[in-house]
Amino acid sequence: MAQNPIQFQKGLSLQEFMTHYGREALYVEALEQWRWPQGFVCPSCGHGGVPVRLRTRALLQCRHCHHQTSVTAGTIFEATKLPLTTWFLACSC
Repeated sequence: MAQNPIQFQKGLSLQEFMTHYGREALYVEALEQWRWPQGFVCPSCGHGGVPVRLRTRALLQCRHCHHQTSVTAGTIFEATKLPLTTWFLACSC
């Protein structure tokens, strides 16, 4: 029987995965880096730069137009009630 190339791809073991992304804050940081690799860009006005991080909620606020957004807004994780740790573990399988 032929070997399935998808099944035998090199990837992270569960232990390596948990080392890299073991806490919710690390998942948020990774998602932010994947979403904005060149730095934050406001989805409303397109202004770049360092956003204001709200302390009371997990939101980023544009310094230019004051639009508030989250790291998950506009992604497949947007309306989820599950923590990102659960989603990343599901995606790693």
